[in-house]
Amino acid sequence: MSIDNIRNIALLGQSGAGKTTLSEQLLFHTGTINTLGELSRGTTVSDFDAEERALQKSIDTSWLHFEHQGHQVNVLDTPGSADFIGRAISVLPAVESCALVVDATEGVSNVAEKLFQTAGERKKCRMVIINKIDSDAEHLATLLDELQTRLGPTLLPINLPVASGDDVIDCYFDPQYDRTPAFSSVESAHDALIDQVVELDEALMELYLEQGSELKPEQLHDPFEKALRQQHLVPVCFVSARTGAGVDALLQVLAELMPTPLEGNPPLFMNYDNPVTLSPEPGSHAIAHVFKVVIDPFMGRLALARVHQGRLKPDSALFIGDGRKPFKPGHLFRLQGKERVEVSQADPGDWVAIAKIDALVFDSVIHDSHDEDHFHLQSLTLPPPMFSMAIKPSRRGEEQKLWETLDKITAEDPSLSVSHKASLNETLLTGVGEFHLKTAINKMRNQYKLAVETSTPSIDYRETITVAADGHYRHKKQTGGAGQFGEVHLSVKPLSRGEGFRFVDKVVGGAIPGQFIPAVEKGVRQILEEGAIAGYPMQDLQVTVIDGKHHSVDSKEIAFVAAGRKAFIEAVAKAKPVVLEPIVDLAVTVPADAMGDVSADMASHRGVITDTHVGNSGRTTVHCKSPLSEVSDYSQRLKSITKGEGHFTLALSHFEPVPVSQQKALCQGYRSQELA
Repeated sequence: MSIDNIRNIALLGQSGAGKTTLSEQLLFHTGTINTLGELSRGTTVSDFDAEERALQKSIDTSWLHFEHQGHQVNVLDTPGSADFIGRAISVLPAVESCALVVDATEGVSNVAEKLFQTAGERKKCRMVIINKIDSDAEHLATLLDELQTRLGPTLLPINLPVASGDDVIDCYFDPQYDRTPAFSSVESAHDALIDQVVELDEALMELYLEQGSELKPEQLHDPFEKALRQQHLVPVCFVSARTGAGVDALLQVLAELMPTPLEGNPPLFMNYDNPVTLSPEPGSHAIAHVFKVVIDPFMGRLALARVHQGRLKPDSALFIGDGRKPFKPGHLFRLQGKERVEVSQADPGDWVAIAKIDALVFDSVIHDSHDEDHFHLQSLTLPPPMFSMAIKPSRRGEEQKLWETLDKITAEDPSLSVSHKASLNETLLTGVGEFHLKTAINKMRNQYKLAVETSTPSIDYRETITVAADGHYRHKKQTGGAGQFGEVHLSVKPLSRGEGFRFVDKVVGGAIPGQFIPAVEKGVRQILEEGAIAGYPMQDLQVTVIDGKHHSVDSKEIAFVAAGRKAFIEAVAKAKPVVLEPIVDLAVTVPADAMGDVSADMASHRGVITDTHVGNSGRTTVHCKSPLSEVSDYSQRLKSITKGEGHFTLALSHFEPVPVSQQKALCQGYRSQELA
């Protein structure tokens, strides 16, 4: 397929917006499938995972594709739960376009708004698809106003629904001026679109002023693409994924207006720290990027890659990053949900799956020349993990199987991480939320047949300091043979929240030889990871090594690691350290008559209400900030308050110091033996 006929699109949006049902309609309307699958029966193409079928919602991203009017459209159906937002964001490098699917009865959620903003930050061309027009047509005008307020005034309808919600009226390609939409008018929608597009093209603007509305879609194509690239326009389509209303009109927009890989904004590739521009010309070096890893029960590891330059073939000799050993894919595949079809090659703009290459991980860059050894995409910012759960095998002797299974689980989900807490000899699985962790545990038990024991999810607290201080330690050990000697003087100072960690070497005169400075930093970083006062990672501080002493015979790395470690602990103890707790943004949607009880419950758990929004369907969304520790049981509390009629999303807002009494409890007894 020519690169000019490829469209790559991610469907984004909150859980329940209808992305999977819409995907079924797209496949059905293009003849890709003969029968519409149903979520309730577990027969949809994209939600094929056993856990997804049980939950009747997406928890991972699926790759679908279809052909329409000579165009190949690749679609990523992404999850919309707040716990799995990282799985949606992580696949954005594969696409030029993102379509935000909005439930007409619910409006736009915090999760949807976050996804829309992230797509914009990654320079993706965006559109909005308002779904369920058959359920709430009378409130669609109000919803569009709300979307324009929250997401931006550049959201403009490209078609409009009729009052019955069973059809849409074209306002762009061939405006149907004689038809009456549920709100607004075809003429005003058409004029608003044209005005927005021609603003970016002076020559077309002059022609428009001469011809008025007589400009044809083919005249507008290039400036339309420019408006999408510059985020000057976000077209809005209306559909009913349940009935199929508006799907044919949506297909026309996807095929004719959303950008090709050449028309979208170029991928953000770097060579070391220097931006690079890739070329789709035939004969160019092959470059592909792994945007997702899937562990298939039958085929093992599948790396899903977007080809950005050159051509991949089964017998291509390829390298991974700066690796020196080439590999050959052997087989290349296209995916349709869980189904695989082998292909002979993959060209620029297309996606491909490569099987059984364990070295291929998320964000790997594949290439066929050492000229690209240090090519990489600008890094994505994924939601930080906030919940940790201690995990161990139920049966003795399965520790190795546990680590192998955790490696597979985390390979599929870049928002999950695994660490080992040496002080407690615990293996910790850390994720975005409690549901995120429970889903991973269920997969370990059901798919990998590994029985595990877990603890209650713990909060991902952090530590930091609030004032500057100095620390000093002399490590001296003589055991009759070779001794150990190292002395370190250092200072610490707080940094602004979010700045992380900085290590500065200001030693002069060789007081600490240069070869031992990394050992000092190693000792400091050990405490950064372990925690100095309560066992939580440290952040937002600078350590400056000022002075020290060494011995020509007894000084060695181990001595300066120990000295750096103890000097840092001493400095932190004098720097008024605090434990930080994660504060989250909650959006709680409940029946209007439950708002009072929800507000009172939140206030009793240190929550602060920041805003309320009355929706179109008699439901109210309460926005608030709360310590994460106060909402670990919120699912049960909300279910009790609303009799199961409420739901909520949460996302990390920032970190704040915990109350003094809580800090005392968290710090009690920690590191007392080392400091004695």
